[in-house]
Amino acid sequence: MTQLDVTDGFDVHEYRHGLKLLTEDRGQMHLANRNEFGCPACGEPFDRLLVSERRQNTFGKPDSPFCVVRTDDELLLLTH
Repeated sequence: MTQLDVTDGFDVHEYRHGLKLLTEDRGQMHLANRNEFGCPACGEPFDRLLVSERRQNTFGKPDSPFCVVRTDDELLLLTH
């Protein structure tokens, strides 16, 4: 299993072969993990990934465990 590498930020294009874009709007995208990539926070496979460049975010009520990773430019929310 390949773990997402966010050492120098997150580049979705490096993982596009295994992530499916679900929605995208200004400063935010929601992706499904189709390739069993590992979470950069815990190492376990994740289901969905929200990548946001916004300063404020509202996520609703996740019904499963989640991890949060911060790069210099983005916030990544990964649900398991």
